[in-house]
Amino acid sequence: MKYLKTITNALRGGLLLLTMTCQNAVLAQDYDLPPMDSVEISLLTCQPHDEIYSLYGHTAIRYHELTKGGIDAAFNYGVFNYDAPLFGLRFVFGLTDYELGAYPTQLFQKEYRHFGSMVTEQVLNLTNDEKLKLRMALVDNLRPNNKIYRYNYFYSNCTTKARDIIERCINGKVQYTGREDYTPTYRDMVHHMTRNNPWSRFGNDLLLGIQADAKTDQRQQEFLPDNLLYDFDHAQIYANGQYRPLVKERRIIVPAGVQMIQSSFPLTPHQCGIILFIVGLVLCVVQWFMRRAFVVWEALLMLVSGIAGIMLFLMLFSQHPTVRINLQILFLNPIHLVYLWPVIRGRQSRYWMICGVMGVLFLMGALFQSYAEGIISVALCLLYQTILHLFRLNKK
Repeated sequence: MKYLKTITNALRGGLLLLTMTCQNAVLAQDYDLPPMDSVEISLLTCQPHDEIYSLYGHTAIRYHELTKGGIDAAFNYGVFNYDAPLFGLRFVFGLTDYELGAYPTQLFQKEYRHFGSMVTEQVLNLTNDEKLKLRMALVDNLRPNNKIYRYNYFYSNCTTKARDIIERCINGKVQYTGREDYTPTYRDMVHHMTRNNPWSRFGNDLLLGIQADAKTDQRQQEFLPDNLLYDFDHAQIYANGQYRPLVKERRIIVPAGVQMIQSSFPLTPHQCGIILFIVGLVLCVVQWFMRRAFVVWEALLMLVSGIAGIMLFLMLFSQHPTVRINLQILFLNPIHLVYLWPVIRGRQSRYWMICGVMGVLFLMGALFQSYAEGIISVALCLLYQTILHLFRLNKK
């Protein structure tokens, strides 16, 4: 932890120093720009590591003056303050502001070497005029009034911002080569990146709505660093009737290292769901023959469903389009909390009818949207209780 704090402080110091250097140098009248022939501008793609914020990788732009003493800086659109008030809540609601930072590439490499994450550099095949335009655009983005932007994970993140500014500075059109039979949904891509983190995948699936299950096009897929890396490798620049490859050279500037994987909860959401399903079924059978309900069990299920329902209800007001329409709210909603006390008191007949309707609609919704693993088991457990109340405990 101390090492991470040291790195963070160093990055902040480097950010401030280099930002001031870049801005002042451009504004100074007597500053001589280096020959653009001796400048390389590259796309940096960083592989994921174990930290939750890095599970999807990262993208930055490298500006490298090859002359002695020249600037070598990584421009990073992923700078954020994790300690800002209500950061997690603001992130979920799509109200998080990120900003562009710049710091020495050496520190950038050191950070990812520490985490064991490989960093791939794609040197862009730009003309001198395009390099100059991109340099000026990056420095202009560093100004206090320009560096902050409203972050959106799928539509405006560190990867899409890097892609967009590069495309704007090219004197021509970037033409990408499409991949055959590659039309994943946003959820598919998130699942692939969180395949080794089942509980992170569970949290994503709980919040993502039906729009995350729509097929994506190539442009939309480029929110992921690995997808943009692939597309840049196969892209051409068309200008003045001629084609040239977008990437001139590809190299590894940080080799893959040993990653320390932190231990997590031993059971996956899927395994927890199976256990819950079996426990709920066994308890339902026991209650059936005893002709009485286990109120504590029912209250626990209602509490879990109701709390999750509050979260999904609040997502209706999020700025993220992919979380607003979530069919899981057909069952996971605050109604369970409204009827919690009446169920405990034994005045529950209306609730069990409502619960049955919600459960059926919820299961039908699974035909159109992928649900978080284990959530269907919660619904089935309450449906067991519904059947118990409507067909056994209420019989005269």
